Amino acid sequence: MARNITPRKENYSQWYLDVIKAAELADYAPVRGCMVIRPTGYAVWENLQAKFDAAFKATGHVNAYFPLLIPYSFLNKEAEHVEGFSPECATVTHAGGEELEEPFAVRPTSETIIGHMYSKWIQSWRDLPVLINQWCNVMRWEKRPRLFLRTSEFLWQEGHTAHETEQEAREETLRMLGVYKKIMEEEAALPVIAGEKTKGERFPGAVDTYTCEAMMSDARALQAGTSHFLGQNFARAFEIQYQNREGELAYCWTTSWGVSTRLIGALIMTHSDDDGLILPPRIAPVKAVILPISKDENTAENIILPKAKELAQKLDDELGGLCVKVDTDFHARPGDRFFAHLQKGVPLRLELGEKDLASGTVRLVRRDTGEKLDVNNDNVIPTVKKLLADIQNNLYERAKTFREANTHDAKTYDELKEIIDKQGGFVRAYFGGTPEDEVRIREETGATPRCVLPGNDKGKCIITGQDNARLTIFAKAY
Repeated sequence: MARNITPRKENYSQWYLDVIKAAELADYAPVRGCMVIRPTGYAVWENLQAKFDAAFKATGHVNAYFPLLIPYSFLNKEAEHVEGFSPECATVTHAGGEELEEPFAVRPTSETIIGHMYSKWIQSWRDLPVLINQWCNVMRWEKRPRLFLRTSEFLWQEGHTAHETEQEAREETLRMLGVYKKIMEEEAALPVIAGEKTKGERFPGAVDTYTCEAMMSDARALQAGTSHFLGQNFARAFEIQYQNREGELAYCWTTSWGVSTRLIGALIMTHSDDDGLILPPRIAPVKAVILPISKDENTAENIILPKAKELAQKLDDELGGLCVKVDTDFHARPGDRFFAHLQKGVPLRLELGEKDLASGTVRLVRRDTGEKLDVNNDNVIPTVKKLLADIQNNLYERAKTFREANTHDAKTYDELKEIIDKQGGFVRAYFGGTPEDEVRIREETGATPRCVLPGNDKGKCIITGQDNARLTIFAKAY
């Protein structure tokens, strides 16, 4: 157990912050609620960004950029939207030494400014669909910030699309939800449940909101990404009209969807342990580190180091480049060098000492299990590739098994309250209540409806007793 990391069972919140500090992922900024993403943390974000960006482009989307400042009158055009975001908005009232005629909101999200631009760009059904994504920062003034999970400023992507028909827009909403789920599970090793948000949990201004919900290692839920069917709400508010195939004016159907740097928090809380960070190989900036080791620094530098660099180059060529590091901190003790990379979540450690050099072997150490293997030089590259794939799969399966072990069923409201109080985790129950019922559940249990599960499974609502209620997951959440 690491001395610089608080055990999870002792204080989960402090453990989370200690892991971030030990792995050098982020630090607090001088502005309350904001963070500085350090190079290691940003490299993780870049890798996540690259995976999502490629998937977006494969589905026909293109990137653009829209302004940071939004006229406050734009927010007021969509009543439900402004009501949802007003408490979190940061507002610019002065610039150039003068008071502005109209204040600007620092974007909490970009539906309004993009809706305004789409109203100028879209004239005919031939202009549709419009499939645009942007990578940017947003600001939502958080009262209780936590690094990566809830910060006043954070990085994300937001997709915004406009369509000719309701069916096309609904298909887009679910398509992007599927893209999110695929990347989260296959690349980030995060098992997620994709479902629909209840009315009380919908995005402000949306007709329907869909979500990917993940379970953290303390059995709480985390909303990992959302996709929104906006209907014609924003199209009507911003006059996004086009001439349809019959020559008549019609309103577009729009969607929006986003994931953020919150995913780094999800990675930490899903995979890491009391020794520090654990990263899935497909997301890790450094997939493997090679440590030349010798009691004689001259031997380490002049005999073992060249062999280590040669091996690193071969591995980089096989693994896609610039993801294998050679540790040259010869002044430090081997144990300290091992632990530094362990705490940063490097999936695989390769130790190359004098005895290894003499025997023609390399010692491989897995971050996820701590397993050690001595491998002949001829087998190092295929073994590294196999182990990285095994680590990726193990992290996913381990998280999925944990989620399944901490998912329960409740047939009554009393059962739900008891499970939330004594066991925690995800609780499946039939629910068809109102947003007021959701508030009651939150106030009495601390849990919220995370998502309504897809499918036709229906039963009696645990609150109202009415039939045809849908199976819903409840949990305490971040």
